[in-house]
Amino acid sequence: MECEMAGSREARLAALRGRIAAIEAGTRTPTPVLPFGDPAIDGCFSAGGLPLGAWHEVVGAGLEGETGAAPAAFIGLLLRPLAATGVVVWVARRSDLFAPGLAGLGFPAQRLIQVRARDEAEVLSVLEDALSTQGVSAAVGEAEAPDLTAGRRLQLACEKRGGLGLLLHRRPYGGRAGEGPRTVSGSASFSRWRIAPQPSGPPPDDIGLGPPRWRVELERCRGGRSGGWILEAQEAGHGPHPFRLVSQLADHDVAPAEPGWREAG
Repeated sequence: MECEMAGSREARLAALRGRIAAIEAGTRTPTPVLPFGDPAIDGCFSAGGLPLGAWHEVVGAGLEGETGAAPAAFIGLLLRPLAATGVVVWVARRSDLFAPGLAGLGFPAQRLIQVRARDEAEVLSVLEDALSTQGVSAAVGEAEAPDLTAGRRLQLACEKRGGLGLLLHRRPYGGRAGEGPRTVSGSASFSRWRIAPQPSGPPPDDIGLGPPRWRVELERCRGGRSGGWILEAQEAGHGPHPFRLVSQLADHDVAPAEPGWREAG
């Protein structure tokens, strides 16, 4: 309990520092953010958390660039707090999003609207419309490589209602192994994340597999700094934040094991 309370206090301090930085930067109103609840992560962002009213890129590592499984699970958990206040729209060309899997992570499936598009242009168009719609707190689009014009239009749609946009890069099935999704240099996104699955550890007081884990790399962050972590899913009801920091990465290698887990919320 002491660890959880300390984590919450640190998260509030990180958010406060972000608001002060925004005021010093000349921003009239603090930027609404989606905090992770741990200063090691939230401190990478100038506003103390993942900014809303902006869009962010998510890329899978290795074969995840084709299946998108681990990044989709990461996104579903990331959006769990926003799903409590609005609808989440998920636009894709394929119908392979496994909603029961998201529900297993505590995502309220009744708040999810899935849309299947005919091609990448339609994905981006529907994504833009969703972010401009009242009641939509976040929208996810699966595409391979949107151009800069589409990125700028997406940013304007996010700013219109303050929604969070996520673009999951996926290459077509059957692509060459090891070949990542095509990307556009100079993207208009606020941040870029690379997600890979990570073996789960045993539960603290039981045998078997523990909660899902991800290797998460924040490769680019506008006005902030990059970072890498091993994150673990935190069950709904165990705090306001869906992730728990297990370990930080240094130079893309796992740092020496920490003596104990730090609560993210």
